[in-house]
Amino acid sequence: MCRRARPSSIDLVKRVLLQLSGAVVAVIVLVTAIAAGVVVHAWNSTVVDTTGQVTFDRPLNIPPLADSTVTPDGVRVFDLTMQRGTTDIGRGPGTRTWGVNGSYLGPTLRAGRGEQVRVNVTNDLGETGTLHWHGMHLPAAMDGGPHQPIAPGATWSPQWTIDQPAATLWYHPHPHGATADHVYRGVAGMFLLDDPAGGPSLPDRYGIDDIPLVVQDKRFDGDQLDTGGPMFAAVGLLGDEIVVNGTPRPYLDVATERIRLRLLNASNARVYNFSFDAGLPFLLIGTDGGLLERPAPMRRIQLSPGERAEIVVALPAGTTTVLRSTAPDLGADFWQTRFSGGDDEFDVLELRAARTLAPSAPVPGEPTSPEDLGTPTVTRRIDLTGTGTIDGREMDMARLDQTVAAGATEVWEVRNSSGAIHNFHIHGTSFRVLGDGHPALSGPKDTVYIAPGHTVRLLMRFAGRPGPATPYMYHCHLLRHEDNGMMGQFVVVAPGEEPNVPHEPAAHTAVHE
Repeated sequence: MCRRARPSSIDLVKRVLLQLSGAVVAVIVLVTAIAAGVVVHAWNSTVVDTTGQVTFDRPLNIPPLADSTVTPDGVRVFDLTMQRGTTDIGRGPGTRTWGVNGSYLGPTLRAGRGEQVRVNVTNDLGETGTLHWHGMHLPAAMDGGPHQPIAPGATWSPQWTIDQPAATLWYHPHPHGATADHVYRGVAGMFLLDDPAGGPSLPDRYGIDDIPLVVQDKRFDGDQLDTGGPMFAAVGLLGDEIVVNGTPRPYLDVATERIRLRLLNASNARVYNFSFDAGLPFLLIGTDGGLLERPAPMRRIQLSPGERAEIVVALPAGTTTVLRSTAPDLGADFWQTRFSGGDDEFDVLELRAARTLAPSAPVPGEPTSPEDLGTPTVTRRIDLTGTGTIDGREMDMARLDQTVAAGATEVWEVRNSSGAIHNFHIHGTSFRVLGDGHPALSGPKDTVYIAPGHTVRLLMRFAGRPGPATPYMYHCHLLRHEDNGMMGQFVVVAPGEEPNVPHEPAAHTAVHE
């Protein structure tokens, strides 16, 4: 009888290792397959296209003009309260939202150049907030950035003089690390500036032929807002439903031959490429900081978060037209484009022209005179280096990044070296984009899109009052990036002054000029 040779210890170890290695390979193959499946599913399912599928069944809400009073010494006073509530923004009346003087969004403030204004901002949100006047030229202490927090139950009362051209501005929260959440929940509104000195004759009857359009994207979990970001989206939250002035599926009845639309991209991260479904042309008359030197005929206008555009469109009587956002040109690679919303398309607003339209004067073609920004004496270079850093550093409330001389004209060269999409916003001033002939970049701006690998050159004058102890901000206006630390600080100082930025901001109850 033959005996089988017993395997040696070495043979046993080899067999065990072989079996284990086979199991490991199987696990790796399985995990790889699952991961590949997840990526393929995310790639295929992330695109949103609502064109031709929206039933426009709700009249567009027009935010009311904010009430104001004028004091004996001529100060126009507004009263705003940030508060919580519930609002039907497409999923029923139980959606928990935030707003200003209401449950969602806020009233439109309106004031004229040369006026002194005071805004009493009361915080009933139950947590610390701020209210920033985006695009306003004003002292840094009145700016409403992260250095002007408002404690729960407190009131902040900034006061300043309006000293800039007629423009479409807006207001929104700016608490450090929480801006995206506060804006997304609904704290925002427009601030319109008029110029008593006059200008071109344009449609100006608010809510009739001069229409504010606060465009936002939302994502829902049941009947509540979903605040989570989608997989692989480095830009932050991207919604799959559009609301305009808080109205889902909105339509607007048009009664005049021409209508002025003030477009505001108030979304957290989404870039829109606005046009009309039938290719209807329009005139671009203004950008972030005011009117263009002359109206520019266009068929589409792209806006990144925080940017504004004023357009005038003539609708044929008795027709229906849809304002649409087609796939934006992000200038990014295929991965960044797909997961940054670059392949998405939306129907935004239906405009219904009456069979008989009231006459409107044509938009004048003569040029307006742009403000003289002067000759630059300083060039600064700013590098957008990540989704949470500028010049390789995260935001530090106690660190000063730039010091600017009051009255100086400078060029800022802002480069996007991160590989991700970004835009750039600066507080307290406006700029002109140099070396780009596109009409959308020809007017005064305070926010500009910068594609990966691109550099923009921005000409600006710091005409605001010096404030060596209080900084202004500059940052990416994709709000997750801002919250992650993609922000810097600068102060404006008079000759001989030294900056003196406090380590921690105080929670103000009242501040006056």
